[in-house]
Amino acid sequence: MLLDWITVILLIGIGLLLIVVELVFVPGTTVVGILGFVLTAIGIWIGYAALGTEVGHIILAATVVTGAAAFIYSFQSDSWNYFALKDQNRSHVNEEHQHALEVGAVGKTVSALRPQGTAIFADRHHEVQTNGEFVSPNRPVRIIKLNQNKIIVEEAS
Repeated sequence: MLLDWITVILLIGIGLLLIVVELVFVPGTTVVGILGFVLTAIGIWIGYAALGTEVGHIILAATVVTGAAAFIYSFQSDSWNYFALKDQNRSHVNEEHQHALEVGAVGKTVSALRPQGTAIFADRHHEVQTNGEFVSPNRPVRIIKLNQNKIIVEEAS
């Protein structure tokens, strides 16, 4: 009888812990959350099978109340904020040198442009793109359009 209680408490405890881990560390429906739900359900089922219907009802009610209380408390206590990402990356490609280039400037590709890649203009590497053409590495390219942070190029003759 004591072993049945220990089994039920461990299965439900580990199951609820895995569900919390699913919510905090591994968002989305993954194996961790499903395994937690299955372990909790098996713990409740063993409670019904080994300890009787009345005790099974009590175990089920206690599990639901405990799970709901932990979930509600965790949101009210702002404990989720310790795991939340608060920093944002607001930078853009070529942001620091966006006015140094002009339409018509000629440079050389570093990588293949398919249609995006890297080219050198005025001894600086820039992310560039073509209008859909393929340009091999180490080929001369000319800037045909500057659109905010996009540098549109074509192969120079």
